[in-house]
Amino acid sequence: MSTALLVFFSITEIALLCIIVLFFVRLRKSEALLSQVQAKQEEFINRLHFNAQLENQMVATFEQRQSELAELNDQLEDRIKKLKKLMRQADEYSKSPQFLRQIVLDGHRAGKSPAVLARKSGLSLDEVELIIGRG
Repeated sequence: MSTALLVFFSITEIALLCIIVLFFVRLRKSEALLSQVQAKQEEFINRLHFNAQLENQMVATFEQRQSELAELNDQLEDRIKKLKKLMRQADEYSKSPQFLRQIVLDGHRAGKSPAVLARKSGLSLDEVELIIGRG
């Protein structure tokens, strides 16, 4: 019985040894898998960090462009006001009697008929003839 017991314990020890070897093999595979997961996690974190930096740069650039556009809009508004003022002044000048008189006299010297001058200046034919007569 002692040999049978010895054989039983030897087989049990060999089985336990096999179980331990299998355990360590699986442990190594798990460690390798864990290190791969950690590497991929670090790569993912690096990508997230890069994307966050890129997003921050885009936001900063967008804000800068927004402020530049606002400044340009203000400049355009100022120019619109100045141009409107100049147009009002030009309209007032073009309707002034001295300007109309000068247009009629210059046109008459150039050989244009009073009817053509009346049409171009917006004056009546009598007014044009009166200006030419006093010219």
